[in-house]
Amino acid sequence: MVGNKNTAHSLVSAYIKKGYIQSVKRNLYVTISLETKMPVVNRFVIASHVTGSSFISHHTAYEYYGMANQVFYELYISSETEFKSFSFDGYNYKYIQTKMNQGVNKSGDDICVTDLERTVIDSIKDFEKIAGVEELLRCLEMITFLDTTKLKKYLVAYNSQILYQKVGYILGHFKSSMKLDDDFFAFCKSKLNKSVRYFYNGIEKESPIYDNFWQIFVPVSLLSIIDKGGNELV
Repeated sequence: MVGNKNTAHSLVSAYIKKGYIQSVKRNLYVTISLETKMPVVNRFVIASHVTGSSFISHHTAYEYYGMANQVFYELYISSETEFKSFSFDGYNYKYIQTKMNQGVNKSGDDICVTDLERTVIDSIKDFEKIAGVEELLRCLEMITFLDTTKLKKYLVAYNSQILYQKVGYILGHFKSSMKLDDDFFAFCKSKLNKSVRYFYNGIEKESPIYDNFWQIFVPVSLLSIIDKGGNELV
């Protein structure tokens, strides 16, 4: 716009001093509304521009879709380029490493976000690191449909037996509400070998229950949380 890098730098510095813009982090700025004194774009837009490959994912994607049980003040940002987590305007922006760019949509509001199917797969894969299992289940209860073709595609991309087990076990309880067919669970089951896995690290010390179909040890409390929602078992 100004035709010169040095002039642009001086202009940005002047606007920062006047309060017209704020620095979010190094090389990322946001315009400030003169009326409200707040950023003119929301946290989802900011998160989508932290790096050239950044997109919101996990619990933050549920928030974007209006399916989160509560508002978190941490935003989870997947990116192929690493960045240091930072805080801005009351929110903490957390870096999540990713090597997969499938299942990412860009909205008309310039927001990059995982589609619902990838959000489900990612949140099941990483629930120990992000939000926890109870919040995950509350988010899943709000979903009324999932595309099994997309679910399969993302599972194949991750190629992890424990993920097939966790996804099959958890989504089996939401089979009717999410309109999932038997073929999807047969697909997940076909990826299992004879090895037995644990739902999360350290569960062996908690007297877990063994699910023979999915060959996985699960916590007793997980069953009670899910059953309160009235969902069925596979």
